Amino acid sequence: MIEFIVIVESSADARTATKLAERVLVEKVDWLESDNLQYLFQWGGLQNGTEYSCWSDIFKIIDDAKSLGYKPARFLGHGRNGVPYKADGATSIKLINLVRLFLQKTRQIKAILLIRDLDNQPERRKGLEQARLEHINGEPKLEIIIGTADRMREAWVLNGFIPSNQEEERILEEIEIELKFDPCLESHRLREKSFAGANRIRNPKVVVEKLTGGNMEREQQCWEETSLEILRERGIHTGLTDYIDEVEQRLVPIIQSD
Repeated sequence: MIEFIVIVESSADARTATKLAERVLVEKVDWLESDNLQYLFQWGGLQNGTEYSCWSDIFKIIDDAKSLGYKPARFLGHGRNGVPYKADGATSIKLINLVRLFLQKTRQIKAILLIRDLDNQPERRKGLEQARLEHINGEPKLEIIIGTADRMREAWVLNGFIPSNQEEERILEEIEIELKFDPCLESHRLREKSFAGANRIRNPKVVVEKLTGGNMEREQQCWEETSLEILRERGIHTGLTDYIDEVEQRLVPIIQSD
C-alpha cells in the first residue's frame, strides 16, 4: 500500500493536517469516499509502523537508520545554486534524503507532508521550499506538500470556529470587543506568545481555549465539520488556504493516478 509520510510538531498537528487532507481528497476525487481512504493509502512516519514523525526526533531517526544500513549522502549545507539553506531547510533535505535513498527501497512512499508552525519565522517556509526545489525532479517521484501555519496551528482552528450555541456566541462577542476584531476571521493578527498579562488574549492558544473550553472534540469540529469553502476564505493569511491548495495540486493527482 502507498504511504504518505507526515512530519509535524505534535500529534495535534498530525490530526489536523491529515484530516484536512482527507477532506480535500474526498472533495476533489469524484469516486472517493471517506470509508475508502484506508484501502488506498496510509499515513506514516519515517519509522515503519508509526503514524507520523516529529521535527524534534528527525536526527535520532536518521541515526537509528544508520544502524540499519543507511548511508547518508554528503551534506553541503547549501543547494545546487550555492545559496545556504534557510531555517528547516537543512533538516528537510536530510529527512527527504532518508526517504529517497533508504526508505523508498522497501516502502511505497509517494509523498511527504512537511507541516510547521511559523512562530513569527517566515524563513521556515523558505527553507522548506528550498528543500522541495532540490528534489522536485528526483526519481522515483516524491511529492512534497508544505503546510505552514501562521502563527501556529491554533490559527487554523480559529479559522474553522463557528459558534454552535448562545454561550459560544457570547464568548466570541466578548473576545471581539476586547480585541476590536474577529479572531476567527483575522486569526493571523494574534501574535502574542505569553499566557499571562494584559495581552494574553492575543495568544491564539488562549483564544481557542476560551472558545472551546479546552474540549478537544469541540476543537476538532473546527477543521472536521466547517466547510472547506469557509476554511479557504478565512485561511488566506494563516497559511491554511495555501495548505489546502497544496493538497489539491500535489496529493490529489497521486490518488487519481493510482
